[in-house]
Parts: sequence; structure tokens; C-alpha cells
Amino acid sequence: MEKLILREEFIKLGQLLKAMNLVESGVDAKIVINEGEVKVNGEVEYQRGKKLRAGDIVEYDGEKILIAEE
Repeated sequence: MEKLILREEFIKLGQLLKAMNLVESGVDAKIVINEGEVKVNGEVEYQRGKKLRAGDIVEYDGEKILIAEE
């Protein structure tokens, strides 16, 4: 499982996918989220702007990312 260290209070789901190089663009993030391919804390998430905070776990394309604080 990979970790993303938050520099602010939260990161949006679409931004996370781009930051972790799981998608190439915001458009790609929108597509995979709308198609139900992304899970947050074990549940399919359809909101690209979903705010992720420390402790959240995102799953996409066989990858798991833990959101952590500094």
C-alpha cells in the first residue's frame, strides 16, 4: 500500500489520482470515477471532488493508497 502525505487538510479524489500518476489528466480521472472504478474506504465513489482526509484509503486499478498526515 502506498501513502500520500497531506500538506493541507484534504485532497480531492481527482487530484489524488493525478498526483499518484494513476491517471494522466483530470478528464481521465473523471471517466474512471464516473465508471465506478474507484473505491474510497471500500465503497465505490462517484464524486471527483470528494474530499479525502487522513485515514482514508483509495483503491483503483489494483493499487491502494492511504491518505496520511505529515
